[in-house]
Amino acid sequence: MVRALETIAAHLSANASTLAAPASLDHADAFVWHPDGRLSAVPRVSRVELFLLKGIDRMRDILIENTERFADSLPANNALLWGARGMGKSSLVKATHARINSERKAADRLKLIEIHREDIESLPSLMELLRSSPFRFIVFCDDLSFDGNDASYKSLKAVLEGGIEGRPDNVILYATSNRRHLLSRDMIENERSTAINPGEAVEEKVSLSDRFGLWLGFHRCSQDEYLAMVKGYCGHFGIKVTDEDLEREALEWSTTRGSRSGRVAWQFTQELAGRLGVRLTG
Repeated sequence: MVRALETIAAHLSANASTLAAPASLDHADAFVWHPDGRLSAVPRVSRVELFLLKGIDRMRDILIENTERFADSLPANNALLWGARGMGKSSLVKATHARINSERKAADRLKLIEIHREDIESLPSLMELLRSSPFRFIVFCDDLSFDGNDASYKSLKAVLEGGIEGRPDNVILYATSNRRHLLSRDMIENERSTAINPGEAVEEKVSLSDRFGLWLGFHRCSQDEYLAMVKGYCGHFGIKVTDEDLEREALEWSTTRGSRSGRVAWQFTQELAGRLGVRLTG
């Protein structure tokens, strides 16, 4: 019995040391969360400049305003950026973080922490670590969705608003998803078929998305918006091509990909730059 108690005590002590707030939080603006309790600093975030994100002006302005309020310790909402693939959802989150920090002193800069979808169950541990920190944090999960019998969504639901402690005042959650309701139709149908009250089961599933106070929808771009993205990239990186050739090649590229989006525009820009011997710097 004594040995068992000693084992439990040692385990709790190890967990406590694992969750100790790292001293390096003030040495970086971005981190990746690991479920064992580590925060790995990201010296250079892979992101696109805010002015290069075309066709999403309304969503950009709303997210910047919400983030500015949060940075100023004013009320702000958790945000779910949902919709078409490749339309700049995650790019907008990272670019917004950079934009807000560009106007602030080091002590007031926001910290961006990425948590991977498969680590959502460890979200309460991350909240516990951040709660006592003097910094303010954007916790970001890219491509968030739940399938099959995955019950880890309950950890997210509790943190968003349902738990006793709830979300710390110095933390806001931003997530991107291709789904508006985050949960697959199969999950909702399974709940309906096994529940005593099918309607309540469906409501519980759908309510996860409802706990994000801010919904920003991203839709497929038009041909003009797609070409504006391509021209914006080429102008920024100094890729010299006539407008006629650029439009023709860009449209041909999108046709072969079967879609038009910011991601497709960027992939075409990389192809064109490589072919013309232009380095994508600056």
